[in-house]
Amino acid sequence: MKKRVVVVKKSDGSGGRGNRSGSGSVVRYAECQKNHAAKLGGFAVDGCREFMARGEEGTEEALSCAACGCHRNFHRREVDAEVVFEYSPTNSDHH
Repeated sequence: MKKRVVVVKKSDGSGGRGNRSGSGSVVRYAECQKNHAAKLGGFAVDGCREFMARGEEGTEEALSCAACGCHRNFHRREVDAEVVFEYSPTNSDHH
C-alpha cells in the first residue's frame, strides 16, 4: 500500500500577487524593499505593501509595479511550494 505525504513549504525568497510556476508552486511579490535614500547614505522605503503589475502578463509593463513604479525585483518574493512524497512503508514489525 502506498502512502502519500503532502507538505506545503513556504520559503521566503522574496504575500502579494502571484503566478503559478510549473513545479506546483505559487510565487507572490509582497512589499517593496527599494531603498530610496541609498545615495544619501540612509534608508527609506516607499511603503508599497504589495506588487501590482502595471500591465498584462508577458508584457514589459507586467514587471513594473502600478502602486510604486518600481521593478518587480525590488519587491520581496515569496514562494509557496507543495511537495508530495509517495512511498511504500516497509513492515516495521521487529521483535
